[in-house]
Amino acid sequence: MSTQSSASPALEPLLLRTDSQGIVTLRLNRPGQFNALSEALLAALQAQIDALAGDASLRCVVLEASGRAFSAGHDLREMRSQPSLDYYRELFRKCGAVMQGLQALPVPVIAKVRGIATAAGCQLVASCDLAICADDARFAVSGINVGLFCATPAVALSRNVSAKRAFDMLVTGRFIDAATAADWGLVNDAVPADQLDARVAELAAEILSKSPAAIRHGKRMFYKQRQMALADAYDYAGDVMARNMMEEDAAEGIDAFLQKRAPRWRGLA
Repeated sequence: MSTQSSASPALEPLLLRTDSQGIVTLRLNRPGQFNALSEALLAALQAQIDALAGDASLRCVVLEASGRAFSAGHDLREMRSQPSLDYYRELFRKCGAVMQGLQALPVPVIAKVRGIATAAGCQLVASCDLAICADDARFAVSGINVGLFCATPAVALSRNVSAKRAFDMLVTGRFIDAATAADWGLVNDAVPADQLDARVAELAAEILSKSPAAIRHGKRMFYKQRQMALADAYDYAGDVMARNMMEEDAAEGIDAFLQKRAPRWRGLA
């Protein structure tokens, strides 16, 4: 299925959605604008994130894009049309909410990247839990080239790659290739372009083979503990693990292991 993300039914949808066996695929659909993150596209993404957050049947989200580019970042023409401090603050707030919303979803979000991912487009990749790219993909936080330090993309980027590598990208605006992005940890893997769909499908299938309850416990815990002091993180993680042990899936998984059979996941508590 697809969802109309624009207010006008005569316009091409800015965001396409397909659902298949617990996997929701969201496709950025502004190929003529290199999938620049306009206000309308950000609103469409936020609406889908809000809808997915409470979907108990959701197991995985794949974020991809139409055309030759994943995303060229913010829509600069739109930004220049409203030169107001309040407007820019609200725009970047909305963009930050989308990025945080992806991380707050209770299931893994996989970025499937073809072409370039620049500025807020690179931020979008960095905000996903996992990322697989084609081996001809390229990444940059290139706002510095137009006199704008990519401050908000820096938040996500610096949580994926080392501080010196992130700062290098931010102050030079230079592109890194797919192999470098994988080596630096911005993406999990770079594969030949004709194998990208299969690799992402394989990764999603691996996720779907695991306990949905354990995945949801784990994703929430993973990000929360990263902000804690070590002792607090262990206290919190121990509580999460104990609660996970109380799930039917944990009992089933352990019994299946001991009985040398495949587990039959019961789903969410």
